[in-house]
Amino acid sequence: MPQAFFSTDRGERPENKGSALAQWIAECAKLTQPDRIVWCDGSQEQKRQLTSEAVRAKTLIPLNPQKRPGCYLHRSNPNDVARTEELTFICTPSRDEAGPTNNWSPPDETYRKLSSWLDGSMKGRTMYVIPYLMGPAGSPFAKVGVELTDSIYVAISMQIMTRAGHVAVEALGENDDFSRNLHCTLDLDPQRRLICHFPQDNTVWSVGSGYGGNALLSKKCFALRIASWLGRSEGWLAEHMLILGVQNPQGETFYVAAAFPSACGKTNLAMLTPPARFGGWRVFTVGEDIAWLRIGPDGGLWAVNPEAGYFGVAPGTSAHSNPNAMRMLAHDTIFTNVAMTPEGDVWWEGIGQEAPEGTLDWQGRPWKPSSGAKAAHPNSRFTTPMRNNPVLSPHADDPTGVPISAIIFGGRRATTVPLVLEAVDWVHGVFMGATMGSETTAAATGQVGVTRRDPMAMLPFCGYDMGSYFSHWLRTGGRVTRPPRIFMVNWFRQGPDGKFLWPGYGENLRVLKWIVDRTMGRVGARSTPVGLVPKHGDLDLGGLDLTADKLKEVSRVDRGEWKAEIESQAAFIRTIGATMPAELVETHRQLGAAIERS
Repeated sequence: MPQAFFSTDRGERPENKGSALAQWIAECAKLTQPDRIVWCDGSQEQKRQLTSEAVRAKTLIPLNPQKRPGCYLHRSNPNDVARTEELTFICTPSRDEAGPTNNWSPPDETYRKLSSWLDGSMKGRTMYVIPYLMGPAGSPFAKVGVELTDSIYVAISMQIMTRAGHVAVEALGENDDFSRNLHCTLDLDPQRRLICHFPQDNTVWSVGSGYGGNALLSKKCFALRIASWLGRSEGWLAEHMLILGVQNPQGETFYVAAAFPSACGKTNLAMLTPPARFGGWRVFTVGEDIAWLRIGPDGGLWAVNPEAGYFGVAPGTSAHSNPNAMRMLAHDTIFTNVAMTPEGDVWWEGIGQEAPEGTLDWQGRPWKPSSGAKAAHPNSRFTTPMRNNPVLSPHADDPTGVPISAIIFGGRRATTVPLVLEAVDWVHGVFMGATMGSETTAAATGQVGVTRRDPMAMLPFCGYDMGSYFSHWLRTGGRVTRPPRIFMVNWFRQGPDGKFLWPGYGENLRVLKWIVDRTMGRVGARSTPVGLVPKHGDLDLGGLDLTADKLKEVSRVDRGEWKAEIESQAAFIRTIGATMPAELVETHRQLGAAIERS
């Protein structure tokens, strides 16, 4: 044990040494044997002290305070730059509970293996204790977690990404219902790197990685993998979804939840700037990555963003693609694995200007365009508090959440899927989400540009069997008396020349407007074999340089492409196995028959 149970006198410590929290911390300290334990109280004073320590240790590099006040650059180990899905495990009592799409490991065996790695792993290091709250304080959605980590980068980042410190301890009280998160970087050896989830124990152990997606355990680990398990047993949904509010010139606000795989434009959509033609329209961000949804007293779905910050992909973010994000990143942000200019500013591909001479790449090496490699890592990131967002919704911290009028699924598809497609009913919508495909990106290790099935954008993040997850969606639909309409969008359709057909970015409001009008019954739709699409003239294209041929192509439902899609869906359905709901199997059969008849 360290010399003192806690080395600081500030913050909320578990004074009751018999409490479940105190006992768990003591057990982990006995295993890892840190020299010092620091309780993170969530105060700005302590955050400043930790930041100064991180700067002295060269974990954080201060950026130019005139250009980026309060901003820092963090460089991760070059072997540790993305989520490692092949090293991420669901450790349920039986393999069937984890399902065929998750990596599975027996809980007892996994605990023993990781305990041997963690034995004495924090000798000579500090253990940071970070109590955190997911969801607004006082909300029925809210859940408490506690992360123990040897990474000061994680300790600082968690105070950006969550409601950390006193607010979490107050919410927990003497309760023992909290997510137990243990993280240790070890020596960053990929051969001793595992991210393991024990949903039946509400526990995550992550070892051997310092990358945010593997180390900020509040995020994908707790808020999705563990929370999805909790949601199934408690009757709610934990989803990889943004939440936005769309306000029309009449002052009516409609809330939309949307699921996209990583690096497919979630943040851009959540912070969308309406095009000039749409004067009086506004878009507000409630959340840009994760949504927890419950059935409200009105019989509809209500959602909160459980996070307090954004951990977004930097490359491609610019004043053109996301002006609100660029304003948000102007201060009090940690950038990871981006390039640094000689003036101490950040740079990445797609930022909208050339890199100045003397720029250092994401590993700190001199870089120029002829270097033959990217200056910023393709999965370089920013970590910034949600309060920095200039279009943050006034209801982003509302304990009751916001009412969801529409659910959108989307991915990156060069062909097949039209610009926007509406489901005919809840079961059809669940099927669309369950079989959605997207081209892979750099947010996870592995081959880039391959189309894979990513149901509800949750394939890497569901903490249990995927077929059972689909059944939970279907059961939820049966309990919702005022269900949202379900849509699918595809901003990435390409023409024969390989160029994008749809301009995207702010122009996506045109599609959102049609979706809102559909939820209000203000416009009709045209039936196709695969769902409902806008009728001619109902999608507002005024002022948009879009030829008739491009419009036709971006909305086209091609029989040959969809026959191939049906076959690909069938292969995916087979991978789910016996737990695939019969309703979705029948929907697939009916869809195939409709394509054949078309």
